[in-house]
Amino acid sequence: MRRLLFLNGIKAFEAAARTGSFAAAGTELNVSAAAVSRMVHLLEERLGVALFERKANRLATTAAGRAYQSGLTPIFDALASLTAQVTVPSSVRVLTIGVGPTFAMKWLIPRLADFRKQEPDIDVRITTGGAAVPFGEDWSCGIKLGDGEWPGLIAEPLFAADLLPVCAPRLASQLKRPGDLKGPTLLRVAHSPDDWPSWLEAAGTARITARGPEFEFYGQALQAAVDGLGIAMGIRPYIDDDLAAGRLVAPFALSVPKGMRWYLVYRGFSTAQRDFAAFRRWIVRAAAEPATRRRGHRHAG
Repeated sequence: MRRLLFLNGIKAFEAAARTGSFAAAGTELNVSAAAVSRMVHLLEERLGVALFERKANRLATTAAGRAYQSGLTPIFDALASLTAQVTVPSSVRVLTIGVGPTFAMKWLIPRLADFRKQEPDIDVRITTGGAAVPFGEDWSCGIKLGDGEWPGLIAEPLFAADLLPVCAPRLASQLKRPGDLKGPTLLRVAHSPDDWPSWLEAAGTARITARGPEFEFYGQALQAAVDGLGIAMGIRPYIDDDLAAGRLVAPFALSVPKGMRWYLVYRGFSTAQRDFAAFRRWIVRAAAEPATRRRGHRHAG
């Protein structure tokens, strides 16, 4: 027989450990902070182990508490996911993907027709993701740029994030060598201030400083480059389709690793879900395919 010790207390402890306070856990569980504290205390008595160090202004988990919470949270996530699966009508198959706006526009959405062709019964929903957004409870998976370390999640590499300057074809004719770049024409992305300095240093032109218009997202800077406003720092795979179609060209052969990679990020139990498994197979294969019709991609040393 499976032995479950005081499930209400376990739920109260997991919520308090995850949120960092009895009050926040109480709000989540729709009970008072005092009730959460009592349930956790009773759980500790039954386990014979202290799970929290109760300090004046904060709640800190003990080593045992941290180990317990790290195992419990994925279990409750899996339980919530399983419950959602069995309560959704069998005719509805929803795959929710957390992804940043530029990745969605520049790579994922242009290829979704191919996935839909293979899996027409899966309703794909794109929701706001990106590096700064935590993994959502309703996400089937996410696509994130980073170091591959997201606690409690599996990160499967998709792409290297290489940097290289790109611009409209008419601007490229003026760029024979990296020294031809001028600071006011170098388009910047606010959340990635190190992109231009990294590339310029590797190109031996560190004396040049990017001083052009600044944008919130890569997608905005790349569109500005297509429109001839200046030279953007491209990042793969955002630029692959624009290079293949000739909307942008890369005037220099030098590319520089950003120091991060793109990953498909998901919870361990997701691999047992057929819709996610189908998407995972598809995106891993699509990520390995080169961009087609690569024309107008000129290299000038």
